[in-house]
Amino acid sequence: MTVETENTAADLTETMRAMGGRARAASRALGRLDAADRTRGLKAIAAAIRAAAPAILDANLKDMDAARNKGLDAAMLDRLALDEGRVDGIVAGVEAIAALPDPIGREMARWTQPNGLDFARVAVPLGVIGIIYESRPNVTADAGTLCLRSGNAAILRCGSESTRSSHALVDAMRSALTNENLPADAIQLVGTTDRAAVGHMLAGLDGQVDVIVPRGGRSLVERVQKDARVPVIGHLEGLCHMYVDAVADPQKAVDLVVNAKMRRTGVCGSLETLLIDAAVADTLLPVIGTALTDAGCELRGDARARVIVPSMKAATEEDWGTEYLAPVLAVAVVDGLDGALAHIERWSSGHTDSIVTEDAGVAEKFLARVDSAIVLHNASTQFADGGEFGFGAEIGIATGRIHARGPVGAEQLTIYKYVVRGTGQTRP
Repeated sequence: MTVETENTAADLTETMRAMGGRARAASRALGRLDAADRTRGLKAIAAAIRAAAPAILDANLKDMDAARNKGLDAAMLDRLALDEGRVDGIVAGVEAIAALPDPIGREMARWTQPNGLDFARVAVPLGVIGIIYESRPNVTADAGTLCLRSGNAAILRCGSESTRSSHALVDAMRSALTNENLPADAIQLVGTTDRAAVGHMLAGLDGQVDVIVPRGGRSLVERVQKDARVPVIGHLEGLCHMYVDAVADPQKAVDLVVNAKMRRTGVCGSLETLLIDAAVADTLLPVIGTALTDAGCELRGDARARVIVPSMKAATEEDWGTEYLAPVLAVAVVDGLDGALAHIERWSSGHTDSIVTEDAGVAEKFLARVDSAIVLHNASTQFADGGEFGFGAEIGIATGRIHARGPVGAEQLTIYKYVVRGTGQTRP
């Protein structure tokens, strides 16, 4: 028994190393391609996913059946589910990525020194990117194609719940690359659900992985950030806030709060805490509360909110730090902008926060003071999405402060090098 376990571990180690080697070779091959080649590959992938839709949906049905048998909650099931509309959305996302300007080789800056040396900062791929994510099959396509657009090779490790769906998507993507005589190993999916595979990726596969991108819940991200031996582009929880100011347009406030919370509750841009100015809470909070409860949302309020809307459940301190990803909303009455800023500073995860106000000066103060990756004025937090930013798609919303922040699209998956041109200069 011990020998078998050791052999299995050894086999997995060799499998993962081989995958890393193939990814590195593919990344070098991608570096020799031009923008038209990458665009051709992306268009072929979009067509292949469209053609494979029946197989992808059949695989997803099997994933959904297994997930229900495991007792996954409604939010997880929503993230896992595919239908014809969502597959069409995946295809549209790939087509949008294909239409993006190619980020590789662009000059980010150029200048000349007094000695005549010409300096250019030029965008180049990161190399091999490991993406570790949970139950969203669309991430499989988004991550793989964003990496291809940016000249990177991708090693994808999905959650066990979406294994069949992700394999069906990757099969279509790789077949498209093969048919176009492009390196299929630019997109690879880890074939085992063994969690030890994640450990191998975090260790860097003998130097073959350049960056890790985790996309999932707090436990996944914390493990990656704790154990990774390569750089991490991190995506933490979406503890998104919306502050309704004293001079907010009432109907606009109702519409924005309901959309931010209820459009899709299981996405990271879903509103989790509503803050409302005490100056308008008596009149506006009951209207907002009714609209939310009519839409099926459970409200949990602080003491001041519950005086105004007694039907709310009492919020505990845990509620202010919870990413529900469900039709549940925490509500607090605050004393003006300063009260809202203090609450956000205490509880925000640095993801996405919004203000509803008709006072431009108050809005600008909010946008300047809130230190989150995305800050919005009179707009729903559900716009925290790379597609809505014009990026085609995203690998995730980075909440860190190094390399990338906010939606991580193709441009954010590049780094740069300096190209220096001279005419024979020597340094004195």
